[in-house]
Amino acid sequence: MAFAQFKPGAGPVSNGRRRAPAGWRPERWPRGRLEVNPLQGPVPRQPPTRADGRFDRMLRAAQAKADAAGDAEWLVSVGSTIVRAHQHAAGAREGGSGDPALGRSIGGLTSKIHLACDGRGRPLALVVTGGNTNDCTRFTTVMEAIRAPRIGPGRPRTRPDHVLGDKGYSSKAIRAWLRRRSIPHTIPERADQARNRARRGSRRGRPPAFDREVYKHRNVVERCFNRLKQWRGIATRYDKTAESYEAAVTPASLLMWA
Repeated sequence: MAFAQFKPGAGPVSNGRRRAPAGWRPERWPRGRLEVNPLQGPVPRQPPTRADGRFDRMLRAAQAKADAAGDAEWLVSVGSTIVRAHQHAAGAREGGSGDPALGRSIGGLTSKIHLACDGRGRPLALVVTGGNTNDCTRFTTVMEAIRAPRIGPGRPRTRPDHVLGDKGYSSKAIRAWLRRRSIPHTIPERADQARNRARRGSRRGRPPAFDREVYKHRNVVERCFNRLKQWRGIATRYDKTAESYEAAVTPASLLMWA
């Protein structure tokens, strides 16, 4: 019995011998989206991934619409969050789509979402890496991924009005990268950096500027992660490839712009 004969609500999908995987059940796909296999008959198409860029284009269109309406706040906050990976997330085929973005630590396999959001806690750009990846090593990657198209003529907007980050982003390289692009930023200095500067005496230089009132707005990125993790498939990673996991995080980010 072909899978295409089943309708939504008809119960478990089976061909008489085994149950079809959840992602291949036809009730989860619109009608007409079938491919014909000469051996199996009509079967649902493979679920879309991030590779074709459709989710990214939808997210960029939502950001462009909000920016044109003056709804986007370019007080950008940067942060990251750890995601525990289920044991079934391991074991991707070798030579597949590249790095699976899984890191091993004492707690097991983990992934990390590096994200930049606007002043209202809506994602602008994100990158998925292994859970043992340092935050500051992906700062420039996340910032360069910010790209809000214009509705009509004009270049996409890539430059925030102000950037907020926690102590994990306190480094000379990041501050110099932001200064070269004339981007104001508020990043607190780590205690060890302050001690090293004091140890140098008169050659220690001035401490970086820090505005406590502006820094209070950085909590929006933590609230953004809380909203994303309301989705079970994002709070715990079950996908074997990084592309499939990002293909789940991107539509969830899109719904926050709706």
